[in-house]
Amino acid sequence: MAFTPRKLPPKDTWNGLRLALASPERILAWSSGEITKPETINYRTQRSEKHGLFDEKIFGPEKDYECYCGKYKGIRYKGIVCDKCGVEITRSIVRRERMGHIELCTPVAHIWFLRSVPSRMALLLGASATDIEKVVYFAGYIITKIAEEEKKRLLSELESEFKSKYKSLTSDKERDALKEKMTITKAEIDGIVVGKVLDELEYHRFSVRYGGLFEARIGAEAIYDIFCKLDLKELEKTLSARYEHAGAAEREKLAKRLSLIAGLIASGVRPEWLFLTRIPVIPPALRPMVALEGGRHATSDVNDLYRRVINRNNRLKKLIDIHAPEVILRNEKRILQEAVDALLDNSIRKSGAAAGAMTLAQRRPLKSLADYLKGKQGYFRQNLLGKRVDYSGRSVIVVGPDLELDECGLPKHMALELFRPFVIAGLLERELAFNIRGAGRLIEDGVAEVWELLEEAIKGKYVLLNRAPTLHRQGIQAFRPRLIEGDAIQLHPLVCNAFNADFDGDQMAVHVPLSEEAQWEAANIMSANKNILKPGSGEMIVLTGKPLDIILGVYWLTKAVEKAKGEGEHLASPNSAILASEYDAIDLRAKIKVLPVEGKKKYETFDGHPFETTVGRLLFNTVLPADYPFINETITKKVLARIVTDCIARYGLDAVPAIVNKVKRFGFDYATRSGISWAIDDVSVPKQKLRIINEAAAKVAKIQQDYENGLLAEEEKRRMAIEIWQGTKQAVEEQVAAELNPMGSVADMVRSGARGTLGNLTQMAGMKGLIQDTSGKTIEVPIISSMIEGLNPIEYFMSTHGARKGLTDTALGTAKAGYLTRRLFDVAQDSIVTEKDCGTDRGVKINRISASGIQINYAEALRGRVLAEDAKDADGIVLFKKGQYLSVHDADTLAASTVNTVVSRSPMSCETRYGICQICYGMDLTSQELVDLGEAVGTVAAQA
Repeated sequence: MAFTPRKLPPKDTWNGLRLALASPERILAWSSGEITKPETINYRTQRSEKHGLFDEKIFGPEKDYECYCGKYKGIRYKGIVCDKCGVEITRSIVRRERMGHIELCTPVAHIWFLRSVPSRMALLLGASATDIEKVVYFAGYIITKIAEEEKKRLLSELESEFKSKYKSLTSDKERDALKEKMTITKAEIDGIVVGKVLDELEYHRFSVRYGGLFEARIGAEAIYDIFCKLDLKELEKTLSARYEHAGAAEREKLAKRLSLIAGLIASGVRPEWLFLTRIPVIPPALRPMVALEGGRHATSDVNDLYRRVINRNNRLKKLIDIHAPEVILRNEKRILQEAVDALLDNSIRKSGAAAGAMTLAQRRPLKSLADYLKGKQGYFRQNLLGKRVDYSGRSVIVVGPDLELDECGLPKHMALELFRPFVIAGLLERELAFNIRGAGRLIEDGVAEVWELLEEAIKGKYVLLNRAPTLHRQGIQAFRPRLIEGDAIQLHPLVCNAFNADFDGDQMAVHVPLSEEAQWEAANIMSANKNILKPGSGEMIVLTGKPLDIILGVYWLTKAVEKAKGEGEHLASPNSAILASEYDAIDLRAKIKVLPVEGKKKYETFDGHPFETTVGRLLFNTVLPADYPFINETITKKVLARIVTDCIARYGLDAVPAIVNKVKRFGFDYATRSGISWAIDDVSVPKQKLRIINEAAAKVAKIQQDYENGLLAEEEKRRMAIEIWQGTKQAVEEQVAAELNPMGSVADMVRSGARGTLGNLTQMAGMKGLIQDTSGKTIEVPIISSMIEGLNPIEYFMSTHGARKGLTDTALGTAKAGYLTRRLFDVAQDSIVTEKDCGTDRGVKINRISASGIQINYAEALRGRVLAEDAKDADGIVLFKKGQYLSVHDADTLAASTVNTVVSRSPMSCETRYGICQICYGMDLTSQELVDLGEAVGTVAAQA
């Protein structure tokens, strides 16, 4: 349904918007008046100029209910048009809606349809885009009319002249030359068709030889006239007939042309609308002009571009009126075309037949209408899709080790501003203030009741925390606010991994969901308690990555130490062992024997027999649920992840936040008590390093000698040298590991998985080794020094290759990854779970061994799927029937059986018309249950 910006139809009469080309009549209907002057604001009066780009008569008054001349002032004159200045008495906000127009004295091509790929104008004419551009920018002529009778006459004359001359010639050579000339001339005449483009030289040559045969014109108006005469339905019939008999290559081109023509016919768009005869002028409030100090003005770039168009259009009008020579008119028309191009899309003009982008005096390209729409800063993404919201704030984040998993620390003054409406409502309700202004004063004074009301306002409420860049849905999570002193937001350490946050100056934004529905969604869907697992893989996102101190603390406590105080002691119960350690009788990490408590599920595996453990392990097990099997091993990062994953399977996701929170407190406590520190002396250069390096150098020298003697090719020599140095680095790494103090802090950090690897230590204390140049090729000369020893100048400059490339690749890779995510989202956003079961019998085969012969993690591949066929083992026994949903336990059962191939339902074989069905999609990896209806699974996949 068509409508003007001022008169929207009722909501129940339309359900969507369609963008289409505007006809000249539609542009005139939008307009409130024609703009004929390039002036904006009068420098003396500071008021808009008449018939200019800010004219109040066209666009409405600058002040509410006040006309230009001041004759009418006030709302009582609403709707009256001033008889003196012609301005309507109304609100100034109409300057955001009312449009004007510029009447062009010659048609100009719309740059989007001329230069975009594929060029719609070229496609419609069946010509090349380059040829069409030549015509539009006055570098080529297009044939607009053919005299068919003249063409026939010319061809018959040519034929008779050829025959007479052919007879008079006797030499074969002369006859062949004449035949060739005849063929070329005939081809030239046959090639003269409507729409053919001739360059300057061709045009003059053809005009002399075949003057009366054709008419050719130059400029956008030539193509405009052809398009005006175009009968789309007739053209469609002609092309359809050609399509039936065309070859494969031509069919592809004809299919594109037919598709465009069918689209134009269906939408009721005429081809001449691809040209502009009048230009709409956007409302002045969308292209403001702001007065600065010193009488100068800051203006939107669009005003400059409009001014250029008006100036050039007025100049062309004047030249036409005085009957200026054709050469001058052509030049002016080309300049007008370029001005309109720059107004519509300045960035597209940077190459091709048109000159570069239009710029200001400072050489900055002017921002055109298209630039205001496209990209991250355009109206669509900046203002329509991305909202600037009230009830939000941002601050630096700091760690909040005492918070619950779904809590955040919110500075009191920030919370007061965010929840201000609720506090004002409370003050009015209690009659502590009698109006909003009075309540505002009480808030500014910070009276005691205000803080009391703030506590009440935040009770049971959730706020959203967001850290940019928001790469996946866990970049925004909901938390219960806890009021704190200071100016920084406190964040729970276990959610850092989901946000990819750390505490080195990162900032986060906080938003308040206002409605009851928004609060319900925040609490039940977006809460940090509900975001334990990654949506893309189902892996645990808490207790991995960022809270490294927790892992280190738990590892330090559960590690058994030889010959520690109290080693070998026998104790009657776990509690007595813990009590003994509290009285300093036993070291926390000493190996002891403990008798399990009878009847307790935790100790069932020991069957009442004493077991060897440490007090640290006994303490760690108190953090886990009472019925969880006793964990009697050193807890590393991997073991901890395995325990939490097992807890999810045993107790469900709702029980996990409490468990991980206990582990967090426990880990922080013992990381502090351990007193683990780091010093450069904790790692030392291996004693055997020099010997290993000398041996390698001797081998490389021998290879070099063989190469010089012609026994080895250069590539062979290079490969062998690289292999030697790789083996050398491995030998040095083994020495670094051997000489590392097993009881030292460095060993604890590496072995626990908290921080660093053996490779890092080798670079620090052993040798940096082989490096790559900027092309990714390995340099055969290694860096022998370690970081502790220091690099010599040559080694330092060699290492800068890779270091600089790494930084560059990171910057480029981030942009590429972001763009890829956007494209994936564009194609996947419609994939939503829309029904329970599509009823298909099809599925995909999941084999235990992949096509490349690699054995996959079968349990993980089957988890959460629904069977499309019965799952039978090698003996033909049905383990699970068709339609069975495979839980984590079921997937483990199948993986342990002799089943090698399972056929399961899959989104790839889903027959739901719009979206995907629940059964084909299977498990939602964040909830470990069948996916809910309405889940945007395409978006999850794009972000994974």
